Amino acid sequence: MANASGFFTAPSVPSLRRKVQPSLAIFGSGFRSPEGFSRRVVFCSSVEKQAGASSSTESRAPRLVSKGCKLVGCGSAVPSLKISNDELSKIVDTNDEWISVRTGIRNRRVISGKESLTLLAAEAAKKALEMAQVDADDVDLILMCTSTPDDLFGGAPQVQKALGCKKNPLSYDITAACSGFVLGLVSAACHIRGGGFKNVLVIGADALSRFVDWSDRGTCILFGDAAGAVLVQASDIDEDFLLGFDVHSDGDGSRHLNATFKGNEIDSELGSNGSVLDFPPRQSSYSCVQMNGKEVFRFACRCVPQSIENSLANAGIPASSIDWLLLHQANQRILDAVSSRLDIPSEQVISNLANYGNTSAASIPLALDESVRSGKVKPGHTIAAAGFGAGLTWGSAILRWG
Repeated sequence: MANASGFFTAPSVPSLRRKVQPSLAIFGSGFRSPEGFSRRVVFCSSVEKQAGASSSTESRAPRLVSKGCKLVGCGSAVPSLKISNDELSKIVDTNDEWISVRTGIRNRRVISGKESLTLLAAEAAKKALEMAQVDADDVDLILMCTSTPDDLFGGAPQVQKALGCKKNPLSYDITAACSGFVLGLVSAACHIRGGGFKNVLVIGADALSRFVDWSDRGTCILFGDAAGAVLVQASDIDEDFLLGFDVHSDGDGSRHLNATFKGNEIDSELGSNGSVLDFPPRQSSYSCVQMNGKEVFRFACRCVPQSIENSLANAGIPASSIDWLLLHQANQRILDAVSSRLDIPSEQVISNLANYGNTSAASIPLALDESVRSGKVKPGHTIAAAGFGAGLTWGSAILRWG
């Protein structure tokens, strides 16, 4: 398994302990143990059909393989409704200058009408598959990184349905707010390296407009809805895209950024028959996004540079090797502060939040897709990506595109 700094430890299977190094780390385009370089990893999977097997769901015994993974396609989708700062000023006490100076945001997209997060996610995923020239039936895992699914029990299976995947690939959600997409990339790499999966769709999609108090100018100005996706594909180890990563969480910081469950208070008095008077409970919901902006800003400016430095150390490359800095698009001031701390020129910082605002788990893949399709990000470029947000959670990864 992988720990928070991108190190892999061997599974606790007695019969394999003598075959696998006690710890492995992502290094360059392969794995490195404390004693030396190793390209071996143990996996057991049910996603590949054995020669002569009658079913694609038959499991295989663990074996040692050399496996890498690469980014081969990306896509994005945004709602049709665009809300400008000027339009926001008609419903809340604010104006374009106040918002843009403090955040860098000028517009955001909001789901409306018959649009849904599932449809946005599926559209982004289809574009990623088209770029990669991979059929939906060849996808064997879908990771839906979202905190706002259309269904409380998860949105990934519905995206699978919308894509028309006939082989019923495993599909599940990853809930880590604005860090979700980075964690999805790390999870995809682990599934491919250690599980034998071949084509993994990683989707970042959120509709935070549903959980915003539109009378609170401290939060409603920030958020928008969107979806972005990438296809991660198994490859030779020397083509590996994930060079190093670093992931963390701190539950104590949740008081600074949350949308908590609003349960109904139940009267503790008992009725004459001994039953609780307010049972069964009434319908419950979640609060709107609550955020202490100053504390979140301090958290991001402190933890994100440290995390990227850790990822660079795990990758064994200097900051000067970075072609692009791709951060979660939360606030232009945060982007400027982190790039300054890392001595990365502003022209190497990818930013599109002026057009979309903070789209949570969708912000990194959305910005990546636009940068790839515009020709800014080219095959072989090295990207330092980092997500940070509610939980609190944060993480970074050093990626190679294409």
